[in-house]
Amino acid sequence: MFQRLAQQYRAVVHDLVMSLQALAGSLKKRGITATCYVCDDGREGHGASFVADLGDQHMVRFLVSDFGISWVESRNGRELVKLEGAEAIQELERMSAFLQSRGQAESAETSTSETAPLHR
Repeated sequence: MFQRLAQQYRAVVHDLVMSLQALAGSLKKRGITATCYVCDDGREGHGASFVADLGDQHMVRFLVSDFGISWVESRNGRELVKLEGAEAIQELERMSAFLQSRGQAESAETSTSETAPLHR
């Protein structure tokens, strides 16, 4: 049973790493500074470090590996929030949804201003 659970956890880590890479790429396209460094020790170990700069010296870091999952949010170099495990994943989801909705709103504003008639 424990071997099966270990394999399931490794699958979750792998899925999170792939999602973090995609999220970093998506944020970069929107002009948000984001990086995702992937770690692979050549054996079973796998993980990633995701960092995004949300502006106003507001940063988030999400770490995932075979050793654990954590979320750290900071502003002006001071740690505001640190979450682990499922709570960290939920916070990543919340941030991702927020940034996507913000990006869609900005896209809508841009397309509206580009198609709006000029008033003379």
